[in-house]
Amino acid sequence: MFDALLLSLAALPAALGAVTTVSVSATASHPIPTTLFADTTAALNAWVPVGASATISVIADPTPLSSALPNSLVLTTPPNAGAQGFSNTGFWGMKFEKGLKYTASLYYRIPTLSARPAASTLTLALRAADGSVLASANVKMTATTWTQVSVVLSPTKTPPSTANTFTVTTDGGPAGIEVHFAMLSLFPPTFKNRPNGMRADIAQTLADIKPAFFRFPGGNNLEGQTPATRWQWNATVGPLINRPGRMGDWSYPNTDGLGIYEFLTWCEDLDMEPFMAVWDGFALGGTSVTGAALDPYIAQAIDQINFVIGDPKTSKPAALRASLGHPAPFKLNYVEIGNEDFIGNAASTVQARWSAFHNNLTATFPQLHFMATSHQNSPVLTPTPEIYDNHVYQTPTWFATNSFMYDNFPRNGMRFFEGEYASTSTNSSNLFGGVSQGRLTFPTVSASVGEAAFMTGFERKLLRWRSSSMQLTAFRKRGYRIQRIIRSPSRTRERVPMDAQLGWIRVTTAFRSVQHLSLIISFHSAGSVYKSSSYYVQQLFSLNKGDEYLPSTLPDSSTSATLLWSVTRRNATSGTEVIIKISNRATTAQAMQFVLPFSGAASKSTAQVISGNGGDSNTPEHPNLIAPVTVTVATGSTFNYTAPAVSVTVLVVGVTGA
Repeated sequence: MFDALLLSLAALPAALGAVTTVSVSATASHPIPTTLFADTTAALNAWVPVGASATISVIADPTPLSSALPNSLVLTTPPNAGAQGFSNTGFWGMKFEKGLKYTASLYYRIPTLSARPAASTLTLALRAADGSVLASANVKMTATTWTQVSVVLSPTKTPPSTANTFTVTTDGGPAGIEVHFAMLSLFPPTFKNRPNGMRADIAQTLADIKPAFFRFPGGNNLEGQTPATRWQWNATVGPLINRPGRMGDWSYPNTDGLGIYEFLTWCEDLDMEPFMAVWDGFALGGTSVTGAALDPYIAQAIDQINFVIGDPKTSKPAALRASLGHPAPFKLNYVEIGNEDFIGNAASTVQARWSAFHNNLTATFPQLHFMATSHQNSPVLTPTPEIYDNHVYQTPTWFATNSFMYDNFPRNGMRFFEGEYASTSTNSSNLFGGVSQGRLTFPTVSASVGEAAFMTGFERKLLRWRSSSMQLTAFRKRGYRIQRIIRSPSRTRERVPMDAQLGWIRVTTAFRSVQHLSLIISFHSAGSVYKSSSYYVQQLFSLNKGDEYLPSTLPDSSTSATLLWSVTRRNATSGTEVIIKISNRATTAQAMQFVLPFSGAASKSTAQVISGNGGDSNTPEHPNLIAPVTVTVATGSTFNYTAPAVSVTVLVVGVTGA
């Protein structure tokens, strides 16, 4: 009976056409899983001399700050030049706000104190676009060896423009001066005031989704173009001056300033389940490591996991974690072995790599669940994976017509983790082409509606699989970078802070600098965050998760279907609620009738609706064009609802007798 499609027609206005009647079962078929949801000339980009006589350059320092940071910025001023120095313009600007505390930090050394006063003053300042000083601090500068300076700067006003700068100046006196600088940074207040933490506005935007888990350090960010440039947990932990960074997989440097410890503490701050990946011997450039050559990489993966959950008394990596202030283990249940082991020639070696990692990691950590990242049964892996990580980038139409995709998978207990998915293009034959070939710059309403249709299948799929033979987790790629405000010249190229979760997009009203298109949020590096229609869909689904799936009339599973839904039940503090999620990709409104099998149902309920023209997007120019609208719906044990054209609806009905 669960497979039956029960439709009926009702005498509603003819303009709405046929009415889809949804009959809901009172008996839950299954619980809803709780896991649903970083050359020296280039280094001076954004660095500008201050004062007519100042010169700045980046050199391979003969006495570097650390082996990880071999370069330094050298400031040279002639005699009697007055205040001279340098400024940083940020990533297309810096947003300063009155009263907020900005932490400025740098290391300096003066190669020699001869022929000059025994002490000079170093001035660190925040300046507005007109040159006025918003905040400043003076520090005596006397050291010939590397010395850290850290000050807190609080602007006295909020400037109208974001074309502001961070400046460092000094007076070399009658002899002039040469000063070497390294590891310069300027942090605004961070999320939950974590040292080296997340940009507060971006982190809060993601926190507002209430994500259940966080996958790190990524997909492609994990792999490296070669084994030497792979992500390595131990190179991302500890003092920033000891993190060497590396060339990232998308052609820009990653500083790894956002490392494994920051990822894990952020998971705690947002109450997210960590889904951590370990490198498994395949690099994006095509290199595969197999056989005994894998042994050191397996050992590194074991150390990585021990850093997270090991006992400090018996494990050096765990002792390192404890020394950072976290003696207790972090939460960890899921570990992903590699990323996208179907790319290029990865599939030809994945069996050897999978078995080597899986067998060793399972023997060491039998309590953990390990995920494979190749295509299911292509090739067939031994040992059989418990969970596969599936990634889908497709058109809005594909998502809308593949809500039933997993229903056709074997019912053998295999579980699937939808690790990445997004509507990226309207062109199915060139999904990753440019905008002129159909690529979406920002998520559109149609794209978000298609994703919502796909997500209703995440809740419904267990219905036809009879209880928990399949457990599907869901995730939507988040497009954000966690960054310092300034650019630093401490490396051979500018230290662009790394992107977490693969993609990012930087936007201004003048132009867009894009690394990955169509992500759920975008941000202006000078202080604005833009929520897409897909962000709001993710938020509505996340904030309205049910505890149990309620079988109901099945939607049309054909490719021509435009109306898809799921029904769940939640036991809230205020009573039992039935949650109905509807995706309507049709360009016309569609009438529906719901039949609830409960003795009592609220006469009025609240629905949140996202709708608009299919091609509409939230952009920096129009950031609030698409947003959920709350409406009151007349409900009862049987009630009618009209799903607006190109829309997503989440309707919550209070019931009794459930």
